Amino acid sequence: MPIQKMEKKMDRRRKFRFPIHRELRYKLLDEGGLMGGGTGQSVNIGSGGIAFSSDQELKPDALIELSISWPVLLDDTCPMRLIVFGRVLRSAGRKSVCTIDKHEFRTQARTFQAAPAMRSDAMLQRWAHEIRKESVRPRVATA
Repeated sequence: MPIQKMEKKMDRRRKFRFPIHRELRYKLLDEGGLMGGGTGQSVNIGSGGIAFSSDQELKPDALIELSISWPVLLDDTCPMRLIVFGRVLRSAGRKSVCTIDKHEFRTQARTFQAAPAMRSDAMLQRWAHEIRKESVRPRVATA
């Protein structure tokens, strides 16, 4: 008797994801520096990554900074945003998944604004430089 295929695709995630739908802005970085950015919306967020939709297709392995409007007020008065530094893991059309390599919370203006004109971001540049240094650092084998 043949084994029937499961109707639902098995979820291989090791970490739970929360369905958080928030507006976001992103910046992309390549070897030459800042290469663009845009807007989108988060689909779900977990401790290891974020799934989101964007206004354009993104290249896998691109370094990315996400700025996500966060649904919590600091001291019940000041809006917050989650800043995530990571790498695009995969992309299908305008839906992408990126890692969370570093994150921080920042305060934001009262209203969420469209992506500002692209500018050099020193923090993103420093983070990308450290990531690149780690990827070329020789690894020591342990016995």
